[in-house]
Amino acid sequence: MTILIWCFFAATLLPYLAKVPVAIAMNKLNGYDNNHPRAQQAKLTGFGARALAAHQNAFESLIIFVPAVLLAMVTNTATDSVALLAITHVIARIAYNLLYLFNIGLLRSIVWGVATVSSFAIIWQCIPQS
Repeated sequence: MTILIWCFFAATLLPYLAKVPVAIAMNKLNGYDNNHPRAQQAKLTGFGARALAAHQNAFESLIIFVPAVLLAMVTNTATDSVALLAITHVIARIAYNLLYLFNIGLLRSIVWGVATVSSFAIIWQCIPQS
């Protein structure tokens, strides 16, 4: 279960780490506008726009991953295979963010799929097999 907790922590931290390149891009766009950050973010292009999309998608991935991990914990299904799936999700999400920043679309989509399937596979592992 410890691995699941660490993966849970890492996955929930990723969106905030993904904000760093967004803030850098915003700062290069006439300085960081802390009064109207969303309006400034809407003006980002290129690297900045990709960084923003990666940041937002990091939050979106939590919609599946967090309930999956919590389900594994409460159903006492925290097996080695579930831990491996959680690790796979986190690694894929890190790769996804980097691939987004470097504008490598096809591979980015593949690792997005790996992360998403990993989360659903955790849920699948929690379904009692009869």
